[in-house]
Amino acid sequence: MIKKTLYFGNPTYLSLRNGQLVIKLPEIERNDTLPSKFKESMEITKPIEDIGVVVLDNKQITITSGVLEAMLENNCSVITCDSRSMPVGLMLPLYGNTTQNERFRNQLEASLPLKKQLWQQTIKAKIYNQARVLELCRGKVMKCMYIWSDDVKSGDSENIESRAAAFYWKNLFDTLDDFTRNRDGAYPNNLLNYGYAILRAVVARALVISGMLPTMGIHHHNRYNAYCLADDIMEPYRPYVDELVYNIVINTDGKAELTKEIKAKLLSIPTLDVVINGRRSPLMVAVSQTTASLYKCFSGELRKISYPER
Repeated sequence: MIKKTLYFGNPTYLSLRNGQLVIKLPEIERNDTLPSKFKESMEITKPIEDIGVVVLDNKQITITSGVLEAMLENNCSVITCDSRSMPVGLMLPLYGNTTQNERFRNQLEASLPLKKQLWQQTIKAKIYNQARVLELCRGKVMKCMYIWSDDVKSGDSENIESRAAAFYWKNLFDTLDDFTRNRDGAYPNNLLNYGYAILRAVVARALVISGMLPTMGIHHHNRYNAYCLADDIMEPYRPYVDELVYNIVINTDGKAELTKEIKAKLLSIPTLDVVINGRRSPLMVAVSQTTASLYKCFSGELRKISYPER
């Protein structure tokens, strides 16, 4: 079952009752002139087990520790946003699998040649999906991208990822003046950042459920990054976010603000249609298949990660 993504952008009270998330509006809760039955009728409840990602995007949201505990026990990711409505924090459960100790050991003991092979597979899949996005969005077959995808060596020793990225971004948003992909860059970098943060939460959640440490990457190893493995595994999924942002850009008037309508579209990322192992699947489900296959690579059961193909 596909888990739901809940977004809260207004002042809200979030509490727990009988295993249900109870959502209340402060202005109604504080109004003593309203009858109790009316207040109860204005409550919204959601089963905790149906929730996969929660986004908290308002400084006046009140959430109880009971809600947080229940969400984490049900492997839910909780994202907090800053004053610019950009995701700034991510909360994940400490454990998500019954054989976690064994899985940690297999992950930590993975050999360098294995990690390089897994990174090679990751970058090949990423560049291939980027090539498909260019084909779908720009209407052109970029043969060089497919060639680069095939040419990626173990560990991407020739840094083909960087070469392909420069070509990809130059051609994807070629209608925008001097667009450069930069986290702090001009529009639509803000949309890409927001989308990638949602994707990162989905991937990190799946890694924890699969019993792995999202901190220990196969390629990324920044000492200050708590989600190196999530940043690794999300690479082939990034083009799905890019395509979504591209469609937002061409169907809007070019405003840089993250409006509620645009956020709603970006929050649909977990439910995007992807093809993995020859079958259509929601992105969140596909990510779980990817992380499950990654663990099997660490344990020696498989030699290849299952990634989606655009």
